[in-house]
Amino acid sequence: GYGGAGAPPRGPKGAGVGSRLPAPRCPIEAILVADGEPGRPPSPLRLTFRAAETGQEAFGWMVEARSLRVALNARLPHLDALSVFAPATATVVSRGPAGVVLELSTGETIEARLLVAAEGRGSPLRHQASIRTSGLDYGQIGMVGAFAHARPHGNQALEMFLPNGPFAQLPLAQAPVGASFPHASAFVWSDRTAIARRMLELGDAEFSRELHRRTGGLLGEVAVIGRRWSYPLTALAAQRYTAERLALVGDAAHGIHPIAGQGLNLGFRDVGALAALVTEAVAAGQDPGGAALLARYQAARRPAAMAMLGATHALEKLFGNRFPPIRAARRLGIAAVDRIGPLKRAFARQAMGL
Repeated sequence: GYGGAGAPPRGPKGAGVGSRLPAPRCPIEAILVADGEPGRPPSPLRLTFRAAETGQEAFGWMVEARSLRVALNARLPHLDALSVFAPATATVVSRGPAGVVLELSTGETIEARLLVAAEGRGSPLRHQASIRTSGLDYGQIGMVGAFAHARPHGNQALEMFLPNGPFAQLPLAQAPVGASFPHASAFVWSDRTAIARRMLELGDAEFSRELHRRTGGLLGEVAVIGRRWSYPLTALAAQRYTAERLALVGDAAHGIHPIAGQGLNLGFRDVGALAALVTEAVAAGQDPGGAALLARYQAARRPAAMAMLGATHALEKLFGNRFPPIRAARRLGIAAVDRIGPLKRAFARQAMGL
């Protein structure tokens, strides 16, 4: 599933996708943050964020990935200015001072003034433009999937900082028909590479037992639902977000550790900023793919993305530290933030992009 933060400027809701979701979305109304150990309840020195304390309905909404894809595809035919060429692929891409020319596998040719690279971390367009990247390997694997559980989640997410990496539980609207228990959540489980590989080899019953150990017993008995996905946890930063007639968005421009759950929202904010600049340029009769616009886009987005990358890296280092004095200080810090209202609200609003 995907978690959309409360206020990305042009997220799925702003794009007219929310009403087309075939499955209900689930609001994240509270987030419990705690230090912990597998098989033990979360530390009593914990931090609970509540959306109502920020004046918002929810921190965000959990949407199943399949549901979001269905809604996006249902929305596309209703956008008059959009032409869909998929599943065709671009066989030749040429960029120059006058514009962009794409030759498709169907034999069609497209001419444009701006090309947007949104193909993910391995972006071929970024590579073609000779845009260098910096990377960092965390030595962890992220495991994602869904599970059913006996106790209701109450629309609360859990972020548990465990010795080998964070574990997040994210509430889903409903368990699928035939699930072992009536409630369901998604999980994002980060662990050291060797441990994660062992976990991924387990059968469903054994994997469910390990999931139960990492939820601290808060959700009662659990049972994994469907397949599990995994990916190596790395950070990536493009040295620039633009080239001639080209703009990078989303993971083509940046990749961060999932510890703060902000990767998708960063991409939404890239798209929102670029769309606003292009709309403004077209309305003023200016070149929507010109160097001036691209410079403004990079100035608007790269510092913010680099700040988020730095923040998530610092969080990973802080909460991944197993040195006992650091762990004790961390727990006291979490509890202190929970008791300082203005600071707590500031953290919550930052997480929502407000």
